[in-house]
Amino acid sequence: MTEIKKTFPIKGMHCASCVRVIEKSLSKLPGVSNAAVNLALEKGSVSYDPSQVTDQDLASAVASVGYKAELEQKAEDEDKQKAEKQKELHALRNKVIISLILGGIIVIGGFLGLSSWIQLILAIPVQFWVGLEFYRATLPALRNRTANMDTLVALGTTVAFSYSAFVTVFPQVVEKIGVEPMPYFDVSTIIIGLILLGRFFEARAKAGTSEAIRRLIGLQAKTARVLKDGKEIDIPISEVAVGMRIRVRPGEKIPVDGVIEKGESSIDESMVTGESIPVDKTKGDNIIGATFNRSGTFVFKAAKVGKDTMLSQIIKLVEEAQASKAPIQRLADLISSYFVPVVIMLAILTFVVWYVFGPTPAFLFAMLNMVAVLIIACPCAMGLATPTAIMVGTGLGAEHGILIKDAASLETAHKINTIIFDKTGTLTHGKPVVTDVIPLQPTTYNLKTVLALAGSLEKGSEHSLAEAIVKKAEEEKVKFLQVGKFKAIAGYGVEGLIDGKKVVLGNRKLMQREKIKINEEVISKLEEEGKTVMMLGVPRHPERSEGSDFIGLIAVADTIKDSAKEAVKSLQRMGIEVLMITGDNQKTASAIARQVGIKKVLAEILPDEKEREVRKLQDEGKKVAFAGDGINDAPALAQADVGIAMGTGTDVAIEAGGITLISKDLRSVAQAINLSKKTMRTIKLNLFWAFGYNVILIPVAMGILYPFFQILLNPIFASAAMALSSISVVGNSLLLKRMKI
Repeated sequence: MTEIKKTFPIKGMHCASCVRVIEKSLSKLPGVSNAAVNLALEKGSVSYDPSQVTDQDLASAVASVGYKAELEQKAEDEDKQKAEKQKELHALRNKVIISLILGGIIVIGGFLGLSSWIQLILAIPVQFWVGLEFYRATLPALRNRTANMDTLVALGTTVAFSYSAFVTVFPQVVEKIGVEPMPYFDVSTIIIGLILLGRFFEARAKAGTSEAIRRLIGLQAKTARVLKDGKEIDIPISEVAVGMRIRVRPGEKIPVDGVIEKGESSIDESMVTGESIPVDKTKGDNIIGATFNRSGTFVFKAAKVGKDTMLSQIIKLVEEAQASKAPIQRLADLISSYFVPVVIMLAILTFVVWYVFGPTPAFLFAMLNMVAVLIIACPCAMGLATPTAIMVGTGLGAEHGILIKDAASLETAHKINTIIFDKTGTLTHGKPVVTDVIPLQPTTYNLKTVLALAGSLEKGSEHSLAEAIVKKAEEEKVKFLQVGKFKAIAGYGVEGLIDGKKVVLGNRKLMQREKIKINEEVISKLEEEGKTVMMLGVPRHPERSEGSDFIGLIAVADTIKDSAKEAVKSLQRMGIEVLMITGDNQKTASAIARQVGIKKVLAEILPDEKEREVRKLQDEGKKVAFAGDGINDAPALAQADVGIAMGTGTDVAIEAGGITLISKDLRSVAQAINLSKKTMRTIKLNLFWAFGYNVILIPVAMGILYPFFQILLNPIFASAAMALSSISVVGNSLLLKRMKI
């Protein structure tokens, strides 16, 4: 059975240790090869064998450690999911308000002499209703001998609440040991309120990080105007089927991918490709769903619908990239998984040290400092440091026509120091065009006559350059002539009779065979520019004494893309070595390389040798990116540290690449590397603050400053600091949105 990959929402996660616990539980299932959980997206992604694992097994594995997997949700329920999120956010806000109001009354009441019994009554709903989610996650985790952030909060607040309840119900017991029966309900209630307040702000901020997906989904048209039985009917986009004929008017969105059958228009494809200039489309041209029809009415035939459209594929790629895990994040998750048990041990150590060596009342000092350690150490910020930045980074890339398949590619791209561009279809358009038409006897055979003769001959040819010559003749609106006795000569060119005269078009060998004297100087000059030269001549007639006519030259070349030169310059400015690889001969390859500013050329490389060339450079210790578009580029794209596939290329190449450029603009390559640099800078800054915050404040919470400055960290301030650290990490990630790439 083929392995499948499933991504599904998971509810109840709050920190990096939650992620680790769920991944561990899913990975234990027989048949699961890989499990990755994303805290920022609140989603799990599992690769498994469906013959061994069912949806129920996955849901049970997640439930066994205290969380809930929603495997039945469908991608199309976007509005429903959004409404649910809003409902959850609203409920969370209400809990925050209630806990902070009741906590506030307890705090103020403590100064005004409010009865301990009234404080207990006010604290019970906060501890066991508002704080119920902490217990729900803690109990299954403890059953599985694991611990998470909820464990720390549940332990800390339960200790504070239990002690306070005890001194309220049995004040005489603590009085007997010489301790004033003072409750600390303010600590337990305010901590719960502040932690949930942090989660509320965090949830709102996280909603902003996944904006890119929602924006992409919002691009889709809602209805399509289908032609049926001579009538035009508006139907929902979900009902459009392949083969349906659809009319699009000016100012409307194109509902699905297809091919124009009738009419022409100018289409704004910027929302998908990132290219701002509208593209002119006519009969036979492909169009992309969700793009905007600026002018003209046309009818097209639906070719791809639903999940097969380009926009749906883009959405899928972005979702998968956001759900994937960067290598640097795995390190953070691993540290966090050990972090919580270590913190619990440190909290116990803090209690023991303060209870044994602390001032009177030692028990109170020990308890409050232990609670402060448990609360301050919650590893929320660590869990959010990487995924939030990855989400914003991949979303920003998608908006610029840069699709990043996985987080590992985004992380690796900033290390690239060498990039190899495939020539055909990547640096060049991949289609030969006529660049020069040179009449050599202009008085007898002018430009249009040369084109008419060459175009008429090539109309009957199947040669790869024939299409370019015929197209040029059509553009110049020349009249095609009747050709008799047409013959294609393999390795030479073509010949035929036009107006009773034999006319030949081909290479040097053909001219030599027909004893036509050529102008080597002009031909060599064109060839040095990387052009293929076709020579047009009228051979000597056997019955005539006059010489043969060399009447014209037609140069054909695969022209470079407008953005190629600037793209190469941008990469070189970044200190990246740029190479070009091609199967062309050294002379042609060097000519193209000169035009774009590339100094190092790998010429006459067979398709199956491209991967070997990538490996050679990697063996030299270089971090290599490969940019290509053809099927034969797939092995090299897969071998490279980062494979960059052109979105206009083949599906195989796109599948093999780690980054896909939907835009034809090659400057996107430098943008992708720049995006990686900025995302990694954000991740490192996030991790610095997250780890730094814990490293600095845990010793403070343990009371290291007390012997020197009599400073202790109140558990309430600890909870506020913990919430602030998570919010600052998410906020820092959101700053990526403002960056220019």
